[in-house]
Amino acid sequence: MRNLLIVDDEKNIRLGLRAIIERGLPASYQIQFAAEGEEALELIRAGGIELVITDIRMPGMDGLALIREVQELELERKPVMMILSGHDDFQYAKEAMLYDVKEYLLKPIVRDELFASLVRVEQELARKAQLTERLEEVHHYRDELLASQLNYIFLHPDMTEAEIAERCEKAGWSAVVAGAAGAGEGAGGAASGGYIVGLLKLAGAGGSRAGQLEANITAELGGGIWFYFKDKDDRLVMLCGSAQPLERLVAFMQKHKMAGQIGMSGRMHAAGDVKVAYLEAREALGYGFLQTCGEPLLLQFDRGRERSGESQVSLEEIRKLANMLGTDRDKEMKAILTELLDAKRLAGYDMAYIEEISRQLNELVFDSVFNRYGEESVEILRIYKKVGSIYNFETIHDYFHGVEDLLLRLSDYVRSLRSVHAEHKEMKKAVSYIHENYHRDLNMAMVSNHVSLNYSYFSQSFKEFTGESFVTYLKKVRIEKAKALLLEEADCKVYEVSERVGFESAKQFNRVFREMEGISAMEYRTKAAVQRA
Repeated sequence: MRNLLIVDDEKNIRLGLRAIIERGLPASYQIQFAAEGEEALELIRAGGIELVITDIRMPGMDGLALIREVQELELERKPVMMILSGHDDFQYAKEAMLYDVKEYLLKPIVRDELFASLVRVEQELARKAQLTERLEEVHHYRDELLASQLNYIFLHPDMTEAEIAERCEKAGWSAVVAGAAGAGEGAGGAASGGYIVGLLKLAGAGGSRAGQLEANITAELGGGIWFYFKDKDDRLVMLCGSAQPLERLVAFMQKHKMAGQIGMSGRMHAAGDVKVAYLEAREALGYGFLQTCGEPLLLQFDRGRERSGESQVSLEEIRKLANMLGTDRDKEMKAILTELLDAKRLAGYDMAYIEEISRQLNELVFDSVFNRYGEESVEILRIYKKVGSIYNFETIHDYFHGVEDLLLRLSDYVRSLRSVHAEHKEMKKAVSYIHENYHRDLNMAMVSNHVSLNYSYFSQSFKEFTGESFVTYLKKVRIEKAKALLLEEADCKVYEVSERVGFESAKQFNRVFREMEGISAMEYRTKAAVQRA
């Protein structure tokens, strides 16, 4: 159903036209009325009107003036104009034809002539729609090809300026720039006025918000963004003739409460410079990492910005952090980290310097922990993965808290591993002491004192380390030693073996031996002798 506007100062003519159309062509048109040219012009400006039937003679703005005004409007699709007139208005009608008015109807309206005119208009609109669809398909294919080529260019650092320019031209760069120049803003295009690249990053996941923004780039922002596409990181790359459309985009985001930032390159002139422009926009976008404000920001690349005021990132403080892990010096670690990631200090450096700090933290602190001690919990690994890139965070403050959280968790992890290591060292020492002194009147109190551990704590730790209680473990050691003596020294009496391995009496020795081996000590010796014979 098309939107049709009937413009005539006589109410009966407006109503009569509607009745004829609705009876003859039911459900074909959504009809609106205007009694004068000014009212009609406002309705047309609002958009959506596809077809206008207007009288020529009206008070105020007449039909001819209305047609002239419509031709001056900046609409994506202007309505088709049809005129109504009496025989005396033929000179006006001839002038109207100069403004691409296709149909001329005489009063009084003849039903068949009206329908014939509407059919011809419908055919014209259908041809235009088909042509527009084909052009849109061509433009879409060209845009996809150019987007693909630009992403390829951005991902390959070794391409020369000449190679970049050649790829851009083959993918339709000239058509994009020429189309932009023809549209008005940035006339002259890359050949004269040049271009800039904008790079948009929305805060959080894009989702429907990103879709809403893209849908309105051309509709609500008044043009000026010649071409846009998504890069590999799902950021919106925009090619513009000036900063104005990007400023309008920021205003649109503020209006719709969209948090995000736009990095803007310096002005370029050659197609071969598009990668440089993209890198400048990306670096400018990175400056937003140092901002604390959540509102949309337009960040201009500054070619005069200090390029890493220090020749290299100082590694001394980062190494200190690595050395402090697990040493109960969390307060000192926080102080070093606060100085290292101070937003005011970092504001004087380019993003390469900040990226280098992140890289050194990853290599010297986080990676070294996992390389030395192995992986920890899933939660620590999740944080570790996120902290791996500063661009996983909206601001330097978010990154700081992520690094701080990971540092403290890793410090606890290292502390626990060192504690376990120390315990194992003490338990090995205890086991060694048992094997050296099993023949004596040995008890757990003596061994725990030897390794300087609390009696109860030693009991629990010893069982965790050996899998057995102290008493059971000591019995097993003594019985193993006794079995060796029974086999190796045939003349040694059983009671003598009992004494030599630390039992109080032969009776106790025989009881324990039978419990563990299922036979008595004498039976064990006899059985072994038979097997050897």
